[in-house]
Amino acid sequence: MDQSARYADLSLDEATLIADGGHMLVAYTMTPMPGFGGYLETAAHFAAESSTGTNVEVSTTDDFTKGLDAMVYEIDEAKGIMKIAYPNDLFDRNVIDGRSMVVSFLTLAIGNNQGMGDVQCAQMIDFYVPKAMLNSFDGPSVDITDMWNILDRPRENGGYIAGTIIKPKLGLRPEPFAEAAYQFWLGGDFIKNDEPQGNQVFCPMKKVIPLVSDAMKRAQDETGEAKIFSANITADDHHEMCARADYILETFGSNAHAVAFLVDGYVGGPGMVTTARRNYPGQYLHYHRAGHGAVTSPSSVRGYTAFVLAKLSRLMGASGIHVGTMGFGKMEGGSDDRNIAYMIEQDSADGPVYHQEWHGMKPTTPIISGGMNALRLPGFFENLGHGNVINTSGGGSYGHIDSPAAGAKSLRQAFECWKAGADPIEFAKEHNEFARAFESFPGDADSLFPGWRDKLGVHK
Repeated sequence: MDQSARYADLSLDEATLIADGGHMLVAYTMTPMPGFGGYLETAAHFAAESSTGTNVEVSTTDDFTKGLDAMVYEIDEAKGIMKIAYPNDLFDRNVIDGRSMVVSFLTLAIGNNQGMGDVQCAQMIDFYVPKAMLNSFDGPSVDITDMWNILDRPRENGGYIAGTIIKPKLGLRPEPFAEAAYQFWLGGDFIKNDEPQGNQVFCPMKKVIPLVSDAMKRAQDETGEAKIFSANITADDHHEMCARADYILETFGSNAHAVAFLVDGYVGGPGMVTTARRNYPGQYLHYHRAGHGAVTSPSSVRGYTAFVLAKLSRLMGASGIHVGTMGFGKMEGGSDDRNIAYMIEQDSADGPVYHQEWHGMKPTTPIISGGMNALRLPGFFENLGHGNVINTSGGGSYGHIDSPAAGAKSLRQAFECWKAGADPIEFAKEHNEFARAFESFPGDADSLFPGWRDKLGVHK
């Protein structure tokens, strides 16, 4: 059934829709299934399934219902792009406080429509949130300025936070896990549980967390610097999440303010993020994207992109989210992924389709993780244009030839090298930990800095 007469209006003007503020706008790539209707007909069917439509005319539809129709307002068949306007009132609101839910947006905008027989593939590539809707989402309660405050830095432009992931990600018992944390904290700022770590039978939370808390205290005493721990509270059950969080905060005691909570927000879903955001608004909420590549890989043609995922995380209230390494580490992606970082950290930013004003909503920190080390960081910072990120380098710390603490110091020195505009080879001559990173990661050194051995006097 061709529904384009009802669910498409190509005379609608995008600038007018944005100025009116009554719709969330969504841009998709979409390919119709061969043998079905034309592009506009398929797009209209997609919009109908996303809102008020069915495959037949029904007697219960009235004029009010039609006012909630999602409308296709622009198509570019040659590029395979369609844009749909969703009335704000379509979306579900909380009973307890009337606020909006990301889960409702996703239920409509990527719900059944991607599985329809006449849609070969569709992927959300951007969306626009008007101020009226933006005001109804939680947004972050804690941001990177609070991390800088803990670390006794300025709240404005406080710089790079050197972090790591305990390696190996699984397999350590409580004592070696805590010792690994202590060794890194002697040189670095931030440690996170990796996404599978939690309460394994060989490393029970109630045994390892007290040891990590003690390791933090000892490292702080020895270095005279504050430290931060991001603890994984991911669980299927929200009560279990809160039980883990409560235990961790109680155990860290006077250092509880220096605890972030990590949630696997992609596999766990928006409900998990919101549970942490609302029950622990004073803690930094660390969104790990475990599993996201199943949908957001650059090779994917369904679901939504990594850009969309990051933008959604800010609406949910994530304080920080992993955004990959922009082509400088081991993860998929390229240098243009810096636009993901800009969208979540800036108050006014351009996406691939829409410009978004955030109207003062707190930022979400880009967390950089995946195969990074001190040698790769200067180029990363140059591409991004700043160093106000959290970087968790596992191998880049524990793979340092001298110690995890030296690895942590080499990361900090890499930031200082870029910030000073220095030549990395020349900088290394005066900064031992950074220099030893060349010997620790010779493959990267050969690729990034040919001839480094002669210049640094390393001959093996």
